[in-house]
Amino acid sequence: MTPQSKTALQLLAVVVTMTSLSFAAVPFYRWFCQVTGFGGTTSVATAAPTEILDRTMKVRFDASLDAGMPWEFRPMQREMTLRVGEMGLAFYEAHNPTDRVVAGTAVFNVTPDAAGGYFSKIACFCFTEQVLQPGETVQMPVTFFVDPSMMENAEGQFVHEITLSYTFYETALPEEAAALAAPSSSAVN
Repeated sequence: MTPQSKTALQLLAVVVTMTSLSFAAVPFYRWFCQVTGFGGTTSVATAAPTEILDRTMKVRFDASLDAGMPWEFRPMQREMTLRVGEMGLAFYEAHNPTDRVVAGTAVFNVTPDAAGGYFSKIACFCFTEQVLQPGETVQMPVTFFVDPSMMENAEGQFVHEITLSYTFYETALPEEAAALAAPSSSAVN
């Protein structure tokens, strides 16, 4: 093997490795954020903890829309106070004022960032894509709790208020919804 061939092969290996790592970066970053709560990323749980502390936490709710999203979206309550470890249930309302079917996906975070890994959702409308028919209004639940282990964290123990924020983005319609939304092509000649 010539030195030029060896160098070309090494460069190709570097390009393949870097390309592979770039595709792995997004899922790895998502996993990292969910495990550590980095950037206010919340956790997902299957059930509320058995331990409920006397310490209370105020949870505020926030809603926003991406610039191109035509829906109306708001929390149905502005805040609630729960004991740490107690399961909470909040609702958000979305309305599609347009004359077309619109699909949306919600992204979320909590502030302060120190609370991210300790704010756990059991069920959430943000886990799945939402599809609203023209003029449809829906109330969407989120079931959550603040993990009691937050009180053992050097930063978390000083948190007394958490804001849960959602932003809805318009997404492409799923195939079945797009097929139902398509205008009828059975014109009479």
